Amino acid sequence: MARWLIGVFALLAALPLSAHELRPSVVELREVEAGQYTMDWKVTLAVGSVAVLTSRLEPVIPANCAFESEPVQRMQSAALMGRASLTCEGPPAGGEFGLNELLGKSDAIARFVPLDEPTQSFRLTADEPVATILAEPDMLSVLFDYFIIGAEHIVFGWDHLLFVIALVLLVRNPWPVVKAATAFTVAHSITLVATILGYSGLPGRPVEALIALSIVFLAVEVAVVLRDPDRRTLTRSYPWAVAFVFGLVHGFGFAGALADIGLPQTQLATALFAFNIGVEGGQLLVVGLTMVILTALARLPIQTQGQALKLTTYTIGAVGSFWLIERLVG
Repeated sequence: MARWLIGVFALLAALPLSAHELRPSVVELREVEAGQYTMDWKVTLAVGSVAVLTSRLEPVIPANCAFESEPVQRMQSAALMGRASLTCEGPPAGGEFGLNELLGKSDAIARFVPLDEPTQSFRLTADEPVATILAEPDMLSVLFDYFIIGAEHIVFGWDHLLFVIALVLLVRNPWPVVKAATAFTVAHSITLVATILGYSGLPGRPVEALIALSIVFLAVEVAVVLRDPDRRTLTRSYPWAVAFVFGLVHGFGFAGALADIGLPQTQLATALFAFNIGVEGGQLLVVGLTMVILTALARLPIQTQGQALKLTTYTIGAVGSFWLIERLVG
């Protein structure tokens, strides 16, 4: 049991060593003039992936459309970029568009952008890498898709995930953890919405560095408390305030991810609401799982608890430090 719990903590902390924060894959079919469309796609590849060398993605287009020329693809910044020009005979409603597969079994966002009608957004998966264009946009599909995107951004967005885990390790008590998590949610919602609406914003690299710094800050405090359990650090004294301040920074990071994904302008409020609820759902899942593991760990000998917590804390701190240096000088 002790080895299993230590392994779980080690896995939670070590996974980010080989992963980056969520970088979305996007497929967009845009009408440029009556009957003329462009199709663009960006598929994010895992670091070191050679899938693109052995597999060429093929765009899927509506049956009433045809390519004007051969689609073009290229590698850029760890992503496969592609573009094609189409001519369509009549509206493409009811037709399918997307890719023949998604490399690395990842998800993607698909957007259909007609000239004089609302944008339609869809979520593509490895099992369903194409979307069907609707006669009218479906609000329920926007709610579902952006909820999933928000939840995934916490669960698979490693820097946000490590911040939440470190916060739980430091605060521990359920009610203060809930208040801190709520403060974090409120804060990142403020900067996310303000940035998307154009009222605020920060460059991406400083934001990413500050997010890494927030992880290092919490890891250091957890290490201090492990050495001296009675020590009242800043976060232990004011967990909600610290979570709120860093939540403002993380909100800029969420906004950057949404800028890459794109938002349906005619259903902007719906998409933002669903994304925020998804982030909160993913966050509560991580908090709950971490609290369950801590509860189980508390039943083990003190020495075993200390080993598991130290391993997790120092790994989180090391990963955060690596990201901080990489984002400052990389």
